[in-house]
Parts: sequence; structure tokens; C-alpha cells
Amino acid sequence: MWSSSRVVSEEEQTESSSFSTSLFNFSSGNPRIEETRGLMHVFPEQTPPSLPVGRKPLACVLGVPNHMTYADFCQFCGSFIQHILEMRIVRMESMEDRYSVLIRFDEQDSTDAFYTHYNGRRFSSLEVEVCRVVFTLDVQYTGSIEHAQPSNATSTEQPTCPVCLERLDQDTSGILTTICNHSFHCSCISKWADSSCPVCRYCQQQAENSICFVCQTTENLWICVICGFVGCGRYKGGHAIIHWKETQHCYSLEVETKRVWDYVGDNYVHRLIQSKTDGKLVELNSHCVHADSGSCGDNAMREAILNSKVQAIVNEYNELLATQLENQKLYFESLLQQVEQETEGKISVAVQKAVSLKQHKIHAKIDRCNKEKKFLDELNDNLLKNEEIWKAKLLEIEEREKKALKLTTDRVTDLEKQLSNLMVCLEGGKTEEHPPLSNANDGTVSVISKVSSVKL
Repeated sequence: MWSSSRVVSEEEQTESSSFSTSLFNFSSGNPRIEETRGLMHVFPEQTPPSLPVGRKPLACVLGVPNHMTYADFCQFCGSFIQHILEMRIVRMESMEDRYSVLIRFDEQDSTDAFYTHYNGRRFSSLEVEVCRVVFTLDVQYTGSIEHAQPSNATSTEQPTCPVCLERLDQDTSGILTTICNHSFHCSCISKWADSSCPVCRYCQQQAENSICFVCQTTENLWICVICGFVGCGRYKGGHAIIHWKETQHCYSLEVETKRVWDYVGDNYVHRLIQSKTDGKLVELNSHCVHADSGSCGDNAMREAILNSKVQAIVNEYNELLATQLENQKLYFESLLQQVEQETEGKISVAVQKAVSLKQHKIHAKIDRCNKEKKFLDELNDNLLKNEEIWKAKLLEIEEREKKALKLTTDRVTDLEKQLSNLMVCLEGGKTEEHPPLSNANDGTVSVISKVSSVKL
């Protein structure tokens, strides 16, 4: 496992100095409890990427976005998870809102394949951040890690995974150490969908610094415990007091000290505070007023007094909670009424706009239809006039055809008469050329007169 205080030998120092490496300061652990700092010697990034000489089966993924949980990162490098012995989540001083992952592999070929496959690759198709993998030469810790696990070479019993309660053995499964120095099996932590630690609930994605909702200042901030409004104190812009006057939310939490202030009573009313030692919530110290005089009685009396105080506190909080809930109900009902009025006004305006727009479209359509009707009427009148004109022309043409047909018929009749006369003349001419013989028996002679030819 990762050692907390590692002493580098002269041989290793000589080896580190023989290579051109870059130094990165990193830290891990819960800052509220204990923070571990260290120094990382990494090979510089090269363009184009290449495998450096003297590398070890130790790599570091730099600049992983904070929104990627432990499970997301295990899924991202899932094809190499069986070759990973250890992973440790650390913070880099020069990288805000990001974390880095130290990875130790079982052999050098797996490290080289991981570098070739993931260096320069996007964490997902929807993001622009790319994975930066660098070979790590050495890792040195300058502080102690409270939850550090002993190495496998010692005779101390191996620790167990808090999820499956099995021993943390590198030979059987990879081990992942969170940023708060708690270790788990990679297969167990990959099922944890939250970004917090399953043991201490420390979240790797820290909340952003609060600011006043009005003046945007970051000093002397108070947050309303009823609705969550963040405002500055009376020694700044006094927006927290203004919020109390507007909403009657009289309880406000000081962001820096975690103490609760009552604007109505003008005093602190908190019963629990956050310990600076371990970050847990503890009861505010309140000594007995009769402790100096020694009149507090025996343990039974003290217990009775304590129970009465607890009951009084419970009753007080119940009453305060009921009052604040009623005030909150009235406040949000007024907000809902205001929103409803605004919504109704917007709806009426939208309806009026829609109706006016529809009317405008209807009028435009009516005008267009009227223009088309007028055009069609004019076209119909013109067609009727043209029909009358063509009817007259048709009658005139029919009369003309009848006259022409009559003339043609008369001419044909005349020609037929002339043709018949011509045929008669032609037949008469043939008879004259061959006169018939006189019939002596009858004693009569037929004389055929010569008919003059008719000139057509």
C-alpha cells in the first residue's frame, strides 16, 4: 500500500536526478481532521506522446473533473481494472475543482497500454475535457496519513473493506483509496453512485463559496435557516436583517461559526455547534448556575435537572418550529398568490396578443378573399361579353356558310345542265359523222339535221 512517510535512499535520489522530471505538490485527507501533503515526480508531457526511458508501472491521471465520482472513474478505466493494484485520489494545488489519481499497475506492459489507450482521450462524448496520463517516477509523502494501511510485508493483520468486510488484498482485487484516505475494493466502490465517502461522507466535490444574494460579498455571511437566503451581516450591507424584516424569518445561521442568531430575541439560540477537532456536532457547553455553590445535589438530582432541561429545550424547539413553519406557510402562500397573479396577468396578455394576432390574420384573409372575388367577378363579366361576341360571330359565320353552300349548289346545278347539253351535242356530232342508210323498203328517207355545236 501507499506509505505515509517514505525515506528516499541515495540510490533512488540519484536515479530521480538522472531523469528530467517535473514536480507536483499534492495533498489528501479531510482538511477538517488531518491533511497529508506530498511531492510527486512525474515525467514531463511530450509532443507527440512517447514512452519515456526509465519509467515504472506507476502512472497519474491529472485533472479529473470533480463531477466524476469514484464509480464513474472506475467505469471509465474498466478495461484495465484487473491490472490495477492500487489507486489513490489526491488533490493538486494548481488544479481547482479537479482531482488526480495515482495508479500502480501489476506490470509495465499494462502501464504502457493504459497510457497509449487513455492519454488524450475524452472522459465522455459530451465533455471537452481530455484524460491526461503521465508516468510517475516517485511519490514522497511529507506528512502522516491517519487511515493509512500497513504494507503486505508486515505481520500486522490486513485491513478490511468497509463495504464487503473482506480483506484488502492487492493480489485478489484492486484497492482504491479515496481523497479522505479510506480504502475500498475497486469493485465495491464502483457500485457507490455518490461522490461522498461511504465511511465518513466526505465529498470530493466541495461546495462553492457562498456569496450574498444582493451585494455579492463573501464576508460576514448569514444564511436563513427557513428558506436558505444568504445575506451579509449588519456590519456589511445588512441584507440578512432586511430579509428578516421582509419575511419575518427570525433565525439565521452564521456561515463562518455555524451559530444561530434570533433576530426577535436579539441573541444566539443554537444548542449544537460543530467541533473543530473532528468536525462532529456537539452540544454547546452550559455549566450549572449553582455549580460554584455546590447545591446541585447528587447524580439523581443532576439527571432530573438535565432531563428537565432537555424537555424544556424540546418544547422550546417544538414551539419555535411550529411558529416558523406557520410563518413560512404564510410567506410562501403570499409568494404563491403573487406568482398566480403574475401568471394570470401574463396569460391574459398572451391571450390578448393571440386574439389580436388571429383577428389580424382573419382580416387579412378576408381582404384577400374579397380581392379574389372581385377579380373573379370581373373575369366572369369579361367572359360573358366574349361569349355574346362569339355567338354573334358564330351566327354570322353560319349565315355565310349557308349562302356559300347555296351558291355552290346553284353553280353545280348550272354546271350539270351545261354538261348534259354538252353531252347531247357530242352525241349529235357522232350521229352526223355516221349517217344512217335510208330505208328503201319503207319508201321513206330520214334526214338528220346538222346541229351546230354549242360553245360552253
